Amino acid sequence: MTKTDVNDSTLGQKVNYSNEYDPTLLFKIDRQTKRSEIGINSEKLPFKGVDIWTAYEVSWLNLNGVPKVVIAEISIPAHSLFIVESKSLKLYLNSFNQTKYASSEDVKTAIRGDLEKLLETKITIKFVNLSSSFTHSNTDYEIIDSIDCSISEYSPNKNLLKIKENKGDFKVCSHLLKSNCLVTNQPDWGSVFIEYSGNEINEESLLRYIISFRNHNEFHEQCVERIFSDIMISCRPERLSVYARYTRRGGIDINPYRSTETKVPITIRVNRQ
Repeated sequence: MTKTDVNDSTLGQKVNYSNEYDPTLLFKIDRQTKRSEIGINSEKLPFKGVDIWTAYEVSWLNLNGVPKVVIAEISIPAHSLFIVESKSLKLYLNSFNQTKYASSEDVKTAIRGDLEKLLETKITIKFVNLSSSFTHSNTDYEIIDSIDCSISEYSPNKNLLKIKENKGDFKVCSHLLKSNCLVTNQPDWGSVFIEYSGNEINEESLLRYIISFRNHNEFHEQCVERIFSDIMISCRPERLSVYARYTRRGGIDINPYRSTETKVPITIRVNRQ
């Protein structure tokens, strides 16, 4: 039987790195375990979305033994029953380092096939050359971090969220999202982009809410699903998208997107990514 309990993974453990391709390094985690805590049923999701993983350290050898290096952007649908454990993905990608391939398409095919088999869902993967660039523009979001307020809660509390009477379309951003890894307790730093229609959310209350994750232990995907669910319950927007861009650890960043809309988010890059 395939193990899916994070306590059985390599996260937080000393491991030996492999230079030869090894798909057995991959480890999956059942999403439903943490979703149950916030009342989400994986069989009937209240959102659409995707987890965008950016791997900055993907390399292999061509048939002449010359190293090739790319950035890989891997998109895993939110409706998948499993997520890939981050350290196992790092170890797996490192296992390509001394393996020879005829083309980048062969590498991409191998990664896609291994992850689809592991996660039991279709994924998309693209390689970005190091000379290319991502989309950097996020100037149309209002940054709320300069609001002067007093903070005393550092554990997520949806009751912090308050709404105003006026309605409209709103796009706000905070770079003050911080939570901790569920297993290692190491800090995870992120920027969160929230786009919604309906009653305006009091910005001070939203900032208090985002900062309340500061001592919270949860994976990136689970934090974003909690934010989405809490805003839907407390503020009842007509339309909502929550997109978090986290800083990288181990050469990989994880960027979950959850939305009431069926659309692919643009690849926003923030300065610290």
